[in-house]
Amino acid sequence: MVKSMTGYGRYEEAARDYKVTVEIKSVNHRYCDMGIKLPKKFNPLEGQIRSIMKEYANRGKIDLYISFDNYVDRDVRLQYHEKIAQDYVSIIRQVQESFGLDGELTADSLIRFPEVVSLEEDSKNIESYFPVIENAVREAGIKFLESREEEGENLQKDILSKLDYISGLVSFVEKRSPKLLEEYQEKIRNKVAEFLGSEQIDENVLASELVIYADKVCVDEETVRLRSHIQSMGTALLQEEPVGRKLDFIAQEMNREANTILSKANDKELSAKAIDLKTEIEKIREQIQNIE
Repeated sequence: MVKSMTGYGRYEEAARDYKVTVEIKSVNHRYCDMGIKLPKKFNPLEGQIRSIMKEYANRGKIDLYISFDNYVDRDVRLQYHEKIAQDYVSIIRQVQESFGLDGELTADSLIRFPEVVSLEEDSKNIESYFPVIENAVREAGIKFLESREEEGENLQKDILSKLDYISGLVSFVEKRSPKLLEEYQEKIRNKVAEFLGSEQIDENVLASELVIYADKVCVDEETVRLRSHIQSMGTALLQEEPVGRKLDFIAQEMNREANTILSKANDKELSAKAIDLKTEIEKIREQIQNIE
């Protein structure tokens, strides 16, 4: 199933002792760029959370937010960071010496500096929260995936519709292109008759001229390849695995064939249809940028 790279999922669970909220949103991106924002105390769980999210997305700019409120007494303790305290004292002494400043540095004032003393939760207690966090992430991930699949289905329908329209344009090109040679042959005969009167045209010269012209305007190879690309894209849209990069490559090849057809279109009607071809293919390429 085609999945969009744009998605949103949210889950909130409230219990007697806690409340956890997980929010996931994403937009299109060439690769998988995942940003996880969670309470500092849960930083040790980031790797596990990242592994869970890989089950729900392969590409996209993904942002995951987790908030957690604990309503009961926690297993916490004060932690003194001696190295940070030493750095503060050293810098303060340097400033005093540099500017001739006076001032007393007391233990009471030192522990008020940021990170000298911190309130930390027991890591073992943190791990005990993981089942709750994991469940919330998975529930939000399911909703996130559903939103991606829903939009992916809409993208699939739109692209398939555009492929049908492109097939119709290719059919017109296939019917119109051979007529150009007939019209050119008739044009040459009329011009020769106009200048030479009743004299017969040299059929060998005419044949040589037609061969040169046919080589310039023939688009059989391009239409055959274009139909092949249309079929390949239609097949890829029905596959289960991520196909965004594959579709983008096919669209580039389709655009290349459309450019060649336009360059060979020595006819007003054919040129108009070739321009329509390029326009529709470009629309498809824009849609594909949102597919995982």
